[in-house]
Amino acid sequence: MIFYLLFIVGILVFVVLPGLESHSLRSTLLRAALFGLITYATYDLTNLATVKNWPLSVTMVDMAWGMILSVTVGCVGFFAGKWLG
Repeated sequence: MIFYLLFIVGILVFVVLPGLESHSLRSTLLRAALFGLITYATYDLTNLATVKNWPLSVTMVDMAWGMILSVTVGCVGFFAGKWLG
């Protein structure tokens, strides 16, 4: 639960606000994908390196999920921010 609260704050600070300042949905989505990749890769690549028999497939799927989640939340946040002015 704490991770997802911090994740939302991270998306707001590092993705949505810069995207709104630049008035660029494309920039927002690219930042969101990168943010999701980095945050999920931190966990997954650490597990891949330290946990015996950690499956590479889990790492790849989870990192893709992080990107999809970030892009979705970033996009919603961008349009909510534009709507709120």
